Amino acid sequence: MKIGVLALQGDFREHLKAVHDCGEEGIEIRRTTELDDCDALIIPGGESTAIALLARTYDLFAPIQKRISDGMPTYGSCAGMILLADRVIDGAPGQETFGGMDMTVRRNAFGRQVDSFEATLSFASNSLNAVFIRAPWVEEIGQGVEVISSVTSASGVTHPVAVRQKHLLATSFHPELTHDLAVHRYFIDEVCK
Repeated sequence: MKIGVLALQGDFREHLKAVHDCGEEGIEIRRTTELDDCDALIIPGGESTAIALLARTYDLFAPIQKRISDGMPTYGSCAGMILLADRVIDGAPGQETFGGMDMTVRRNAFGRQVDSFEATLSFASNSLNAVFIRAPWVEEIGQGVEVISSVTSASGVTHPVAVRQKHLLATSFHPELTHDLAVHRYFIDEVCK
């Protein structure tokens, strides 16, 4: 299986390494020909508005939307979660997403860069260390969206931070920044099959 990693901005190299460490072929996606050549897609963390703008600039925005709509397995981490959401709270003016997941996310929900943190989460029967950097959280999910993992905010409210809807997976956190491959293996073994 060829897993493409959108390589316009953000931590795409770390996702490519995780894909390779899982024994799969990973390719950088910057052109539609590369997108056409992959079986699945990872949208990395970074800055969601910059990724969307660059996708428009490189004529990838509509092709990515279509591949997602057509059922291509896609995983988004942090900014990738925002880009997979159908609705965004606290988005930048004119915020665009590829959409596909019936959920509402809040950008920078946990706070600014200085509020970044790590937490131990339960993810699909695994315990993992999750890295949250200016992370979103899920405010609301629609029918068909499964919550895989949640975290309780400083105010005591629990929010989903890992969700799945059919062929789409999204996490608020950055599993690619740890040595734990549980999320990438789940994407490959459960979502892509």
